Amino acid sequence: MSAVSDIPAPATPSGGASRRVSIQRWRQRSRVIGALRVVLPALIGVILLGLGTSVVINAITSRRAPANDSAAPIRLVNPHFVGRDSKGKPYLLTSVTATRDPQNYQRVFLDRPTLTLDTDGPDPVHITSGAGIFHEDTGKLEVSKGVRISGARGAFDTDSSLFDTKTQELVGSAAVQGAGSLGEIQAKSYGVYDNGARMVFTGAVHSRLQPK
Repeated sequence: MSAVSDIPAPATPSGGASRRVSIQRWRQRSRVIGALRVVLPALIGVILLGLGTSVVINAITSRRAPANDSAAPIRLVNPHFVGRDSKGKPYLLTSVTATRDPQNYQRVFLDRPTLTLDTDGPDPVHITSGAGIFHEDTGKLEVSKGVRISGARGAFDTDSSLFDTKTQELVGSAAVQGAGSLGEIQAKSYGVYDNGARMVFTGAVHSRLQPK
């Protein structure tokens, strides 16, 4: 009988190809992992840099904002000022807008103000104008640009007037003209007292009485 030698069988081609594919996949994963180790830290650094820049910009902007806001005038829309004089008589002051003077906070500029005297009385007096300045320290109101005084006793037009909220006296050194219950009247100056109950005209007074 002849002896049979133990010779190992050659590897099958399919087994070698599988190992090569596995090695290639491992190498690809290694390259991807290596690239991520470089890209991810760089990306994190860019994000941190962007966040730091945003924080610095916001800090600078927040520091500058109060300075700009403090310089801007304070403006109110359709304000209502309610007050009483030294005798407790009420008055009401309204306007389209009210803007505080940034150079002098005691002054308030009024756009088309309307002043109503003796608001609780039977015959309130209304004073309208195109512009006004209210002085909070003295309680005085300057009205100008087409001042009109109207009430139950008539209506009068003038260029400017000064109203004292403490005494509720309205005086004007500009010419005034209008018509009341007795007729037409013109004068160089005037005054309104007792919450509009009494009007005094002075200086070249001309009147035309209306017969009853």
